[in-house]
Amino acid sequence: MLYRHLISARSLSLPVALALAAMAVPGQAQDRSSAPDPAPAGPDADDFHDRRVAPTGEIVVTATGLEQLDVLAGTTVVEGAELQRNLDGQLGEVLAKVPGVSATSFSPGASRPILRGFSGERVKVLIDGIGAIDASNTSADHATSIDPLTAERIEVLRGPAVLLYGSQAIGGAVNVIDKRIPLRRLNEPFHFDALAGADTASDLREGGASLDLPLGERFVVHVDGAYRKTGDLEIPGYVAAPELRADLLADAAEEEEEGHLDEAEELREAADQRDRLPNSGTETWSANAGFAFFEGDSNLGASFGIYDTTYGVPLSPGTSHHHGEEEEDHDDDHDDDHDHDEDHDEDHDHEEEHGHGDELVTIALRQYRADLRGRLALGDGFFSALNTRVGFSDYTHTEFEGDEVGTVFEVKGIEARAELEQNRSGNWGGSTGVQYYFRDFDAYGAEAYVPKNHTDQIAVFTLQEIDFQPFQLELAARYEATDVESQVAGFDRSFETFSGALGLVYETAGGLRFGITGSRAERAPSAEELLSDGPHIATQAYEIGDPDLDVEGAWGVEAFVRGALGDGTISLAIFRNWFDDYIYLAETGEEEDELPVFQYLQGDARYFGVEGQLTYPLYKTEGFTLLADLRGDYVRAELDDGTPLPRIPPLRLLGALEAQTGPVDARVEVQWSDRQDSVAPFESATDSFTFVNASLAWKPLRGNDNVTVTLQANNLFDAEGRRHASFTKDFVPLAGRNFKIGVRTSF
Repeated sequence: MLYRHLISARSLSLPVALALAAMAVPGQAQDRSSAPDPAPAGPDADDFHDRRVAPTGEIVVTATGLEQLDVLAGTTVVEGAELQRNLDGQLGEVLAKVPGVSATSFSPGASRPILRGFSGERVKVLIDGIGAIDASNTSADHATSIDPLTAERIEVLRGPAVLLYGSQAIGGAVNVIDKRIPLRRLNEPFHFDALAGADTASDLREGGASLDLPLGERFVVHVDGAYRKTGDLEIPGYVAAPELRADLLADAAEEEEEGHLDEAEELREAADQRDRLPNSGTETWSANAGFAFFEGDSNLGASFGIYDTTYGVPLSPGTSHHHGEEEEDHDDDHDDDHDHDEDHDEDHDHEEEHGHGDELVTIALRQYRADLRGRLALGDGFFSALNTRVGFSDYTHTEFEGDEVGTVFEVKGIEARAELEQNRSGNWGGSTGVQYYFRDFDAYGAEAYVPKNHTDQIAVFTLQEIDFQPFQLELAARYEATDVESQVAGFDRSFETFSGALGLVYETAGGLRFGITGSRAERAPSAEELLSDGPHIATQAYEIGDPDLDVEGAWGVEAFVRGALGDGTISLAIFRNWFDDYIYLAETGEEEDELPVFQYLQGDARYFGVEGQLTYPLYKTEGFTLLADLRGDYVRAELDDGTPLPRIPPLRLLGALEAQTGPVDARVEVQWSDRQDSVAPFESATDSFTFVNASLAWKPLRGNDNVTVTLQANNLFDAEGRRHASFTKDFVPLAGRNFKIGVRTSF
């Protein structure tokens, strides 16, 4: 059973009530007229091509509760050609070129989005409006349990309005729409999407497919699957960053002077590792099946999915892993909890090639997930519809040292959400809802650095909008009660938080929108921030929490402009946040068990940032457009005493020219990242780098856009680049020159 020993009757009561409300859809919708079939058929009506723009030219956001054509702050939608061009196995890498978005880049198998310099517990990852319910927010080495290969579109939500999705979204949210529960009725016999790709830098081989099939006029079923495998990553130059390499060579000279010739030779070999990143291969597969029933403006759907990935964790050159005595074996129940154990020997075959397989760290992750979505049309009264969304997750994450199981992390959780949409009354509209979240976390093994715990959270929220042209006033508010308990640690604390935002937008006759928002956001500390205490094998660090952490709060203000600018579009935002009791993980300069000690600390902090994008057609004629695309972002973050916060991305700029000619689109871009030398204590600086990328998208079928072939050449000049926001930047550089081919079809 998925949730044995998990949730009490009290914990289940709200999700069950929401599910029952969703199941009321068919019966209560019988008297309502059927809605017209959405999405007209035609060559451009497939799920690959861009449908994000409303007839008015405004971006449509599909995240539940943010379905208005505008929100309190910026929204970016990645789909169609841009999604295919930036497709990667990790969500962070897919979005890394979006203004204001960087990536953790812990390894090729684990990279999570960073929004405006915020990461981890301050960025929420959603699947169709509900949380991923995994452990990716707790540590940089934990991959997200979302497969971008099956995504239809990805929405990056920034600004105070996303607090409707939880205090964890204090920095923003990423919403992945993947169709596992069908979104619309079909007016065709079936709908099929498929993709395949390969590259040279990682020996990538990937493929995926999805099928939507109508069973009658009201019922649609969906199945999809994807597979992806990569080898060790090709890199330009040395594995170790210059400062780390110099330290290794100095240590080698010292060992040689002391007569330790073998140790000196090992250190020199470590310093001279180059061209490939050892132990960076990945293997991932996913499968989902779902259905949806449509009746008038109401619908009900459910799905079940599996996500499975195994990936290597590169070690810092010249280091080996040390840990305490192995724990005694756990009950036999744990032996069968994760099927990766049976296949893990095969995944380790490549370790012998590196000559030190017993030291390599590999992570095997699997999630079983069930989802329920319902919409009940309520007619013309005060409320127009009740939207319900429930997600269940059973997640296991195993860290291997060589062939030995080191530590196992288990997360079983549920997130449920019910939201009442209001019918517009004159110039007033909005929505109000309730959300529930429960997570049971357990870690066992030699290095279980977080004790068994559970988190219980309930919240109420509202988003209201008053439209008095040319102005629009928006208000968002959320109250949240959180309980974190660990019987093992004798710990039980409760937190209450309140967040609110107010925004004012002015729209010109030409469609340009100017806005300003003010917000107050609060976040309860997570179990990991409160209770961590021990060595963490994958991050190669000794992590210490603080059980006395207080609620984190922030005042924020943001000004923005976005919309049409002549024939082009512009999006520009400037923001500032003042944090009290900001929680951050800082290196202390000490060592424990031969590992650097990182401790969760708390202090007042300030964030300032600017991000923007301008697209403009430089030349346009029938059948040809030359488009300029300029993007950039900058964040400065420091404590009140002026000490820089760790792992803050530097200034970044991207400029591109794109020629669109109907069947062929060609794009060349220059991507620049500045040197980051505003660093926290014990943090190293990161050099600047410049990548030059080129891509060509070709639609080979005359009069039909449903097949696209993409050719790409990334980092053409094989430049060395490292992301400052990465824990592992000093020994995990970005890929070198990479040629990639991809094919996608939709019919």
